[in-house]
Parts: sequence; C-alpha cells; structure tokens
Amino acid sequence: MTNKSKNNIGNFFEDFSINQTIEHSTPRTITHGDSSLYTALYGTRFALHSSNEFAKELKLDQSPIDDFLLFNIAFGKTVPDISLNALANLGYADCKFLKPVYPGDTIKSVSHVIGLKENSNGETGVVYVNSISTNQNNEVVLDFKRWVMIKKKVKGIDNTETILPTLPTELSKDEVKDIALSYNFDVTNFNFTDSGSSSNFEDYNIGEKIDHIDGITVEEAEHMLATKLYQNTAKVHFNHYYEKDGKFGKRIVYGGHVISLARSLSYNGLANAFKIIAINGGTHASPCFAGKTVFAWSEIIDVMEISDSIGAIRIKTNGIGDAPASEFQHQNEDGKFNQNVLLSLDYWALIPKKK
Repeated sequence: MTNKSKNNIGNFFEDFSINQTIEHSTPRTITHGDSSLYTALYGTRFALHSSNEFAKELKLDQSPIDDFLLFNIAFGKTVPDISLNALANLGYADCKFLKPVYPGDTIKSVSHVIGLKENSNGETGVVYVNSISTNQNNEVVLDFKRWVMIKKKVKGIDNTETILPTLPTELSKDEVKDIALSYNFDVTNFNFTDSGSSSNFEDYNIGEKIDHIDGITVEEAEHMLATKLYQNTAKVHFNHYYEKDGKFGKRIVYGGHVISLARSLSYNGLANAFKIIAINGGTHASPCFAGKTVFAWSEIIDVMEISDSIGAIRIKTNGIGDAPASEFQHQNEDGKFNQNVLLSLDYWALIPKKK
C-alpha cells in the first residue's frame, strides 16, 4: 500500500484561511558560493556587493549579500507552502530590508495569510500573505507582503468570503528614514572610482528618466538555474511536461529573475544607488519567457535627505521585453501597461551626497 500523505502536493486556494500562520522549511545558510553564482547569472556590478574593502569603508563587517539575492531566497522559502500551485505572482507591497545579511548567515521565513479573494472563473483565487524572514539571531532582516493567484482544488464557486487587506501604496518617509539610519552607514570615504560613477544624490532630479541602455537575453537554462538557486519549487518554472498543455504552452520565467536582471541593468545610470532599503510596490505586468531580451529604464519619483552625507532616492525601474527602453514604455492614461512592460518596481535606495 502507498501512503500518499508522505507526498506534498502543495496548498490550493481552499487550503488557506485568514490569520493562518505557516512556518516554512528549510532554513538556508547563504554562502559566498551563492553570491558568486548570482553574479554569474546577472552580471551585477554594484560595489557594495562586490568588494569587502568597499564595504568596510562604509563601516560594514564585509560585503553583504546582494539585496535581491536575499529577497529571492527569502521568497523561495515560502513557495512550497504558498505558491507551489500558483499561476502567477501578482505583486508586492510594504517590503522592508531591515538588516544586512552576510555570507554564513542562516535565513528562516514565516508567512501570515492576510487576505483571500475567490476569482469569478471558479478555477483560481488570490491569496495575500505577509512573509517575514529572520537570521540565526532571530533578527528580522526582511518583511514583505505579496499576493499570488493560486489554483483551486475543486473547480466552481464556493462563495469564499472576500477579505482584502489594506496595503500601503508606499512606505512613509519616516519609515524610510528610520530604516536608512538603522544601518549606520559612514560614506565619508565613499570611493566614486571604485563604485563606477561620479553621480551623487544632488545629481538626480524628480521626474528624471534614465535609459539603462543594455539588454540581457533570458536563457532557458539560466532562468531555471536561478530559480533552483532560490529553492523556488513553483511548477510553472520547471515542468515542461505539464506546462506544454498549460495557458502559455511553455515554462514561465520566475518574476524574481526579471527583478534581478532589471536591477543589474540599472547599474548603468544608478551605480551609486548602493543599497536598497525598501520596496513600495511592484507589478509583474506581463509574463516573461526564455528568449526574451530584457531592457530597463528608471524614473526618479522622489528624493529625501537622510543625513549630512547620505540621501535616498525613490526609483521606479521598469523591465522591458524585446524592445529597447529608449521610449520609456510604461502605462497609458487608463493605467494599462504597454505590451512590452514586464516589470514595474518602485523602491528606495541609498546614495551618497556630494562631499
């Protein structure tokens, strides 16, 4: 006899309930090897995550883990319980990077269900969760909310009560400033030669748009390798046997892969935006597939002084598929995204002020 209870088929929409708490396995110790593979996949060049000596000049112990490597690993921890049977991750809000994570730190994640909405097609529903990741000292390093479309176990409307969480469209400036100051960065010796750009806080203006010029083509092997790096087990990214008969007829690229590509591309124009501290919100506007070439552009939508030596800039980075970003494609007056827009990500990053 076969004991099927030993097999994990993942949770479906009906398996979630409001205020449900899910502790995710398995803890993940992040290593230098993870960082090296991340660099190989995306070509990221930000100095803080490339050089121990650069990080020490900013008064850190060593070069910390890249912000989106941390985000994607923390996200991956939640997938087997939250989105194994997902059709799409829809968006993010209220994401706070609260402490640096170094090679050797161990990350655990827990999620709380904060919203449910059954879709009218009777086949899917949207689940809203607040996921929190801690290090080995039980210190919160990352706190974020996301919502995801998940298949139903049994098709048909069952009149699940709709409970939509109140999600902020942005972090308050007080929150952003508190997070920024908690890092205690000292940029007195910020090396603009090593960072790769002379641009500082005063050089960026609200409304300014930056074409990051370069493009990176998504390869089938690379996007699957990246997703496995994060231990993200969502079926839509891996299983061509099933996905060939699915909605798109092929595997879909994990949205976090597009985020990391866009951040890497943004170095050309935002090299000194050295540390991401918060994400106000994010939308995966359209799916990405292997073979697409990703370009990116960014708009400066706000600026804020943090201290005498550090500023913060609010950036909206847009990932564009199979079209140069020189036209600054985004949304029309009705809020509908241009067909080439893959990603729109609104975040705060720290940058040194003029000496």
